[in-house]
Amino acid sequence: MRRQPYGEKLLTFLCCVFLIITLSSCKTLTAGIQVGGPPVVVQDQRGGPPPHAKAHGYRAKHTYRYYTHAMVYFDLHRRLYFYLEGDHWRMSVSLPSQLCVQLGEYVTIEMDSDKPYTRFKEHKRKYPPGQLKKKKKWTKRS
Repeated sequence: MRRQPYGEKLLTFLCCVFLIITLSSCKTLTAGIQVGGPPVVVQDQRGGPPPHAKAHGYRAKHTYRYYTHAMVYFDLHRRLYFYLEGDHWRMSVSLPSQLCVQLGEYVTIEMDSDKPYTRFKEHKRKYPPGQLKKKKKWTKRS
């Protein structure tokens, strides 16, 4: 068996020291993966009424056109139509041809819901077909 020269012994020793220092500086998690601290709650910077109070239009995030004759909603921002098909509300980027023909006049409605048909009974009662000429705040279709 051959004896190692002094330089090889020194190199082996330095490699072992480097390995021990590297391994001792590593941290291990004993309870699994840890991500960040407690959850952060971000407050709405706009202010306004608290969520439990009546907003009187302050929270309105969606603007719809409600076509009174066809009973169709159109979301201006998402460019989607909401219409009745039998007993169910449908959502589509286009309307069936029988509804496109009879859209007619509309009223602009602002809501805080992404489902305008949830207040359909109220809108149907408040904006009956053929009554748009009597109220100035309603908008005619251009």
